[in-house]
Amino acid sequence: MSSILETQGLSRSFNGFHAVSNVNLSVREGSIHALIGPNGAGKTTCFNLLTRFIDASAGRIRFQGQDITRTPADAVARLGLVRSFQISAVFGQLSVFENVRLAVQRRRGHSLDWWRSDRALAQYDGRTRELLDEAGLSAWAEHSAGELPYGRKRALELATTLALEPRVLLLDEPMAGMGAEDIAHAAAMIRQAARGRTVLMVEHNLSVVADLCDRITVLARGEVLAEGDYAGVSRDPRVVEAYLGHGHGGQRKHHKAEAPHG
Repeated sequence: MSSILETQGLSRSFNGFHAVSNVNLSVREGSIHALIGPNGAGKTTCFNLLTRFIDASAGRIRFQGQDITRTPADAVARLGLVRSFQISAVFGQLSVFENVRLAVQRRRGHSLDWWRSDRALAQYDGRTRELLDEAGLSAWAEHSAGELPYGRKRALELATTLALEPRVLLLDEPMAGMGAEDIAHAAAMIRQAARGRTVLMVEHNLSVVADLCDRITVLARGEVLAEGDYAGVSRDPRVVEAYLGHGHGGQRKHHKAEAPHG
């Protein structure tokens, strides 16, 4: 598979602190790729760089063969490189159906005027129902978004993201705060969403990473520590050390549950 998103020497410093340092990343088209690493490894900074929320201090970012290193964030999103919270239009007072329909309406390039007639908005209903079904939200369609349980609200955010039909979907800790049942549902939804598109995700739940992801990049202290499939990186002594904190004054800086073998 060819790379749809890649970086070369990507770096970002804040007042002398190297949050991301010389990261070379290659995300294959059609894959589910994970960025993992201990807290403070630079994962979220890397996401912010890729989506152009912050500028790189050095290095290059290429998307679909195009250099986007200095492209504005809104233009990057229009190209199809979309981070979930960038475009989630979740309004608590509106129904779940209305939230998703607004996102579909936005993707089609039409005005979001609230006073448009039901007849004019009906053209978006078919795609809206498809997305609700994909998100497992059909039964919640008439509920207000503010009433949704946490896991279903995250599903709604993902549905509104998918309404924009991204080529590459970036998910920052999509399972955070979820119980086991919601995690299983969210994992199934991400797997469904990956059909016909590419997913790059930051995730701390390593059992989810092992189950979902084709390829994994491990970051530690802003640098790429290891890369490969889960079986390979989970056995890398450097990865185990980074997660358990061995060699750092004997202190374990991260919970054992986060270790690749935990």
